[in-house]
Amino acid sequence: MRELEEEIRRCTKCPLHRHRAKAVPGEGDPNAKVFFIGEAPGRNEDLEGRPFVGAAGKLLNRLLELAGLSRSAVFITNVVKCRPPGNRDPRPEEIEACAPYLDRQLAAVRPDIVVTLGRHSTAYLLGRAGMQASSIMKTRGRIYRIEVGGLEVEVLPTLHPAAALYNPRLLPLLESDFSLLRSLLRGRAEGLERFF
Repeated sequence: MRELEEEIRRCTKCPLHRHRAKAVPGEGDPNAKVFFIGEAPGRNEDLEGRPFVGAAGKLLNRLLELAGLSRSAVFITNVVKCRPPGNRDPRPEEIEACAPYLDRQLAAVRPDIVVTLGRHSTAYLLGRAGMQASSIMKTRGRIYRIEVGGLEVEVLPTLHPAAALYNPRLLPLLESDFSLLRSLLRGRAEGLERFF
């Protein structure tokens, strides 16, 4: 995992490396059962080289507590490891360049549950299983069992925490999804949808 982190820090596969202060490989328990995937680092993450350290990270920490988890017990990363200029959405070619790093992180950690935070990570991961995620609002709050790179995982798509910062009316949806995660961790999740 350390070798992979160093590889990410030195990466020049796409133009995003020209604008970064620091690449953000991800962090957490290398044996975590729960793996979180955001979309891309923001300004604070770019400066610190750590995922989810700004306002969205503070909200994520609160949501983790709601699910009965601590930040040190999970692994957190992004689809794209460098900040897109102006916090714009990552472009398809940037996701394509960075995705092999995410795939290798998943293979190394081997989680049981993956929580995708936002539409980009949801579209990427479900797309790897041959599924289309047309809208995060239609996909969120449901559990999917998929196989990715030979690894069978349960995927829980939800909103990116930043969405609730911009629109506080979305916070109850996030809280509901993290309550579902807590139930899933306790083995009592309902409505499991199987996709192979």
